[in-house]
Amino acid sequence: MKVHPRLEASAALHKQMASSVRAPARTPLNPEQKKTQIVVVGGGAGGLELVRRLGAKFGRERYDIILVDRNSAHIWKPLLHEVAAGSLDANLDEVGYRAHCYRWGYRFFQGTLEAIDREARRIRLAPVMDDDGSELIASHTIRYDYLVLAVGSVSNDFGVPGVAEHCIYLDSREQADRFRTKLLNHCLRVSRLMSSSPDADARVRVAIVGGGATGVELAAELYNAAGALRHYGLEVFDESRLEVTLLEAGERILPALPERLSNAALGELRQLGVEVFTDTQVVRAERGRLLTACENAVEADLIVWAAGVKGAEFLSTLGLETNNRNQILVHETLQSVTDPHIFALGDCCSFTPSGAARPIPPRAQAAHQMADTVFLNLRRMMRNKGRERAKPLRPFVYRDNGSLVSLSRFSTVGSLMGNLVGGAMAIEGRLARFIYTSLYSMHLVAIHGWLKGLSLMAIGRVNRIVRPKLKLH
Repeated sequence: MKVHPRLEASAALHKQMASSVRAPARTPLNPEQKKTQIVVVGGGAGGLELVRRLGAKFGRERYDIILVDRNSAHIWKPLLHEVAAGSLDANLDEVGYRAHCYRWGYRFFQGTLEAIDREARRIRLAPVMDDDGSELIASHTIRYDYLVLAVGSVSNDFGVPGVAEHCIYLDSREQADRFRTKLLNHCLRVSRLMSSSPDADARVRVAIVGGGATGVELAAELYNAAGALRHYGLEVFDESRLEVTLLEAGERILPALPERLSNAALGELRQLGVEVFTDTQVVRAERGRLLTACENAVEADLIVWAAGVKGAEFLSTLGLETNNRNQILVHETLQSVTDPHIFALGDCCSFTPSGAARPIPPRAQAAHQMADTVFLNLRRMMRNKGRERAKPLRPFVYRDNGSLVSLSRFSTVGSLMGNLVGGAMAIEGRLARFIYTSLYSMHLVAIHGWLKGLSLMAIGRVNRIVRPKLKLH
């Protein structure tokens, strides 16, 4: 049968693309020989990038790459403030682990790490429960030859009474969704009250504790969302009915940025209507209000705690050496100081470079760079097996690429390049916004590869035009 030239060319191109991503041929595994098993716990920015690269490199013939996460999908943590405000629909931007693992040659297990048996080299996962309390997956163990912990961080309440009971964190999508639901309910209540009593002075009051990137970005995003609500059924509600208070214990907001940019962001927030208090320490949280060290009370319908991060409590129970913030202590190779077969990366680990006064900061860029170092060191450790002269592992070197903070559609400020040019290059406006947007594009490429990453960027541009501006359900 004669094949049309275009179809023949298309088939040849498809065959060429398939061969470019197909794993190289390997010697068949001896049935009695176990596969080398690499287990990565945590599917955040660093963990998901790591398993993608491991799966693409080694495949499933002689290696078994496993990702463990308590959730079934990934959402980039720097976007959670947009999910909380309703500006971003996480259903469209999340990455399902099961589909991702099929594409990149690793396996996914849903579960929460409960314990590590270092002698047997096994981890134990807690049971997975359904919403009604019934057991979906029983507690079980997974063997590992190499273990990587990339479980991220949680909010640090610094022991302030009442925070856990009366404040909302933004550590996960579930918490961001919870905040958005409560916010919309309060907006609806105020809108209904204004409709029935136009002279009433009803407002939605939000208090945010923490003047870092999360707190500042959320404050600005809330005004962006409030301004759009009038177009989605709340005709008598707008940003004038929103009161946002930002409290920072330090001398200024955004301490990671140069003072000039910090002041620029402060001016922008105040122009939006945000009431900013610096040098203000919260000493207690109660239902509907915060108490400060100056004995002042800040009344609020919703309270968000974004004052700092720490490692999850369970990290200190795994038998690995940790600091006072539950972060795993690692060598310069990112191996745990307790066990060379266990690596840690991202916010859940603590590494202070030689000569540095402070550990590597908990940023997404640090997690990406650590994932690269762990990937290279895992490859080298496996290549060193059986060799008389083993090559040394690669030390982790942090490269500060700067910090960028987006004040929604209103402004973007930041410092570019960081210590790569011997200092910070302050940027604002459209250039800063373009670079801030490109950070997420780089993340998409890191977890999906260039082909799908570029496709998702194009789809994202279309979605911003055709889909609703707010997620209201």
